[in-house]
Amino acid sequence: MKVLHKNGEITTSNFDEREGKKAFWHTSAHVLAQAVKHLYPDTKCAIGPATDNGFYYDFAFSFPFSEENMLAVEEEMKRIVRDSLSLQVRAVSRKEALSFMENAKEDFKLELIHELPDAEELTFYRQGDYTELCAGPHLTNTSPIKAIKLLSVAGAYWRGDENNQMLTRIYGISFPGAAELQEYLHRLEEAKARDHRRLGKELGLFALLDEGPGFPFLLPKGLIIKNQLIDYWRKIHTREGYVEISTPMIMNRRLWETSGHWDYYRDKMYTTVIDETDFAVRPMNCPGGMLVYNLQPHSYRDLPLRMGELGLVHRHEKSGTLHGLMRVRCLTQDDAHIFMTRQQVQDEIRGVIRLIDEVYDKFGFSYEIELSTRPDNSIGSDEEWELATKALADAVSGMGKSYVINEGDGAFYGPKLDFHLRDSIGRTWQCGTIQLDFQLPQRFGIEYTGADGEKHRPIMLHRVIFGSIERFIGILIEHYAGKFPLWLSPVQVKVLPVSDKYLDYAKEVAGQLRIRNIRVEIDKRDEKLGYKIREARMDRVPYMLIVGEKEKCNHTVSVRQRDAGAAGQELGEMSLDWLIELIREAVDNLR
Repeated sequence: MKVLHKNGEITTSNFDEREGKKAFWHTSAHVLAQAVKHLYPDTKCAIGPATDNGFYYDFAFSFPFSEENMLAVEEEMKRIVRDSLSLQVRAVSRKEALSFMENAKEDFKLELIHELPDAEELTFYRQGDYTELCAGPHLTNTSPIKAIKLLSVAGAYWRGDENNQMLTRIYGISFPGAAELQEYLHRLEEAKARDHRRLGKELGLFALLDEGPGFPFLLPKGLIIKNQLIDYWRKIHTREGYVEISTPMIMNRRLWETSGHWDYYRDKMYTTVIDETDFAVRPMNCPGGMLVYNLQPHSYRDLPLRMGELGLVHRHEKSGTLHGLMRVRCLTQDDAHIFMTRQQVQDEIRGVIRLIDEVYDKFGFSYEIELSTRPDNSIGSDEEWELATKALADAVSGMGKSYVINEGDGAFYGPKLDFHLRDSIGRTWQCGTIQLDFQLPQRFGIEYTGADGEKHRPIMLHRVIFGSIERFIGILIEHYAGKFPLWLSPVQVKVLPVSDKYLDYAKEVAGQLRIRNIRVEIDKRDEKLGYKIREARMDRVPYMLIVGEKEKCNHTVSVRQRDAGAAGQELGEMSLDWLIELIREAVDNLR
C-alpha cells in the first residue's frame, strides 16, 4: 500500500511493517473524526493518533455519547472507506493554520498551534470534505481499510491533565481484511479472560486500593512470585559476575541536578524538603550507582564493573494512564550499570543481549528489538550520540539479530535498545532496555586509571531485563492465564482430605512437603471432595493431593495435575517421597 508523507513523498509499505501499520491506523483515526463530524457537526476534535494496537480519537461532544452513537459512527466510517477517498497533503503557515481552525471553531487544535514555534511550517491532510492538522504519515487512499471495528469509549482529560476538560475517547481497530479483524477480536476476548487485574484479585496476588492510586499492594502470594523472580535474577547475575548494591530512595536536589533529572525529568519526580533543603524520591537508580563508583579509585583492571540494584523507584504518572500493574507510580527496577572501557562496549552489550535471550526463553517469550535515537530534549554532543547509536546497532547486527529504528525516543542522556517481548496470545510488551551513556560519567566526573597510568573516562551501560518487576508479574499473569509454572506458583501443592477424619494425615503430608521447601496448603473446609478439586483448579494449583483411608493406610497420596481434563490429569497413587523427588527436580530446573 502507498504511504503519503508530510513532504509529499510517497513510499510503499506493507501493513506488517511498522511504518505501514502506523499510516494505516493513523488514517483510520482521521476516518473516525470525519465520520463524527458528518453525524455530529458541532463536535470539537482534539487528537487522534495511531497506537501500538489500533487508534483512538478524543472528542468534546455536546451530548452523552452512547453505544448506539458508536455503532452509527462505525457505519459512517465504513461508508467513507467505500467512497475510496484520496488523501492530499499541503504545507501552510502558522497564520493560515490558525485562521483555518478559528473558522472551524476547533478550540483544541488552536491551542496546539499556539504552542508551536512561530517559524514552524504546518501540514494539513485532506480526505474528501475533511481536513486535519497533522504531521502524518497517512495512506494515499482510504480504500485499503477493509475492516473496521470501534471497540470502546472512555473518558480522557485533555492532554492527560486532570485539571483540564474531560473528553470522550473512542478506541478502534482496523485491518486490510475481515479475517485479520476476526482473529484480532478473538485475541481481544482471550486477553479479557486473562486480564491480570481480575486474575490478580481472584488469585489473591495483589490489591489496588483507593488509598494508594498507582501504588500496588502485593499480597502474600504475589510476594512469593516477586521473590522467586528476584532469586532467579540474583542467581544468574552472580553467575555473570555482577555485584549487588542498594542505594538510598531519597537524595538531595544537587544530585539530581548533576544527573540532569531535575531539568529533564522533573515533572515525573516526587519531591520533599528536609532541613530546608530540596530532596527528591528517586525515579531512577543510576545516580546512586555513580556515587558508589566514586567511593574508591578504579583501575582498568577493575573493568568491566557490573553493578546491579533491585531498586524501588517512584514516578508521578498521570492518573489517567494508570493500569493495574502495567502502569504504576511505584516499581522495582532490576537495574544494572556496567562501567567499561571503549574497547569493552561491544562485548558487554552482547553479554546483556545473551542474558535477555536466556531469561525471556525461560518464560516462553520471543522478542523484537527497537533502536531508539536522540530525542529533541537531550544532552551531549552529536559525535557522542552517533558513536553510542552506532555501537548499539553494530552489537545487535553482529549477533545476527534485526532491529527497527524508533526515531527520537531515546533517553535524554543516550540511545537505547528496547526489547518488545511477545506473549502467548501474540501481544507485545516493552520490558528489557539497554542504554549506552557517555553523559553521566562526564557529569559525575568518574574515572579509571588506564594501562598507560593516565586517567580515563569509563563508558556506562544502563540495562534492565524484567524492566519493572511488578509489571513483569502482570505480564506473566496474562501470559500464563494465572497458570504459573511449578517453580513460580505461589502454591505448588494443595492437600485435599476426603473428610475431617483424614485431616491429621493431611497435616503430616503437608509437613513433609514443607521440610523439602515445597509450598503447600491444606483445604480444611468441610466440603465434598469434588468441590475441593474444582476450587483447587480454579486457584491454578499445579498438584492436588487427595488423602483418604487408602492413602493413610499405605502412607501414600493420590495425585492429580492441574492441566489436563475437567478435574485434572490423574497420576494415581504414589509414595510421597517419589512425588517430592518429581517436584524438586522440576523446581530445581525452573520448570
